[in-house]
Amino acid sequence: MSRTILMHILTDMRVLLGESETEQLYKELLAYFGLVGASNVCQALESAWKDPYNKSEIEEFIKAWLRRKQRKKEEAITGVV
Repeated sequence: MSRTILMHILTDMRVLLGESETEQLYKELLAYFGLVGASNVCQALESAWKDPYNKSEIEEFIKAWLRRKQRKKEEAITGVV
């Protein structure tokens, strides 16, 4: 269910990822915000998204994650040439 919340977050941010990328982001997001092993990850993630401070932190984390992903892709392309 918490993956549904993540998909809602990504939709709000107008971010489209493949299934494997979404899963990777999901795992890293939960780890970064200390939600791994939480008794109700879905509720915790949804509550965090509704809080203005946490929402901006989640957005910044996702933007940084996307920048790192893009940089790695560019480095891989540059390394091939």
